[in-house]
Amino acid sequence: MIIMKNIPKPIADLATAFSKLPGVGGKTALRYAYSVVDMQRSDAECFCRCMLAVKDEVKFCKLCGNLTDKDECGICTTRDKSLICVVAYPKDLLAIEKAGYKGVYHVLHGTLSPMDGRGPNELRIKELLSRMGGVSEVIMATNPDVEGEATAMYIARLLTPMGVKVSRIAQGISMGSDIEYADEVTLSRALEARIEIY
Repeated sequence: MIIMKNIPKPIADLATAFSKLPGVGGKTALRYAYSVVDMQRSDAECFCRCMLAVKDEVKFCKLCGNLTDKDECGICTTRDKSLICVVAYPKDLLAIEKAGYKGVYHVLHGTLSPMDGRGPNELRIKELLSRMGGVSEVIMATNPDVEGEATAMYIARLLTPMGVKVSRIAQGISMGSDIEYADEVTLSRALEARIEIY
């Protein structure tokens, strides 16, 4: 809770709520709260409706695990399913999309991390294995960090005996960085220069 002298409790409470968003510190949260005070009532109501709609209507695509408001996302319903790009989170999918990728995706919703209690059963690996009919290549596009590399190698060991080519995006992205912050040119080159893992 943000406690500041001479600030009305509703504004302080709203600032506290904003500060729960990733990357939003106390000063930014307070600035956001004051922005809401300055909004027209109709804009504030729209803001509230949009937040509730995200909570009520957004779900995971039953095929790839991406966020959608339908049973299947638009990518799964319109793209070539013989090429699957595996990412850890939906935000990584958005970054790869900017690079002009034309296949479908599979979102794991995390990476292997025994220290954090995330093993293979906590990720959407079984769902990935069930999608291999007609797939010619799986591109591993997890972050180039210890967890991302371990996840890519684990999945490659599962898929290679199935006769599926498994590649890893090239290391145009520096080790320890996050895919979501990479620019389009770097991601395009990394996708083009991908290498087979196994």
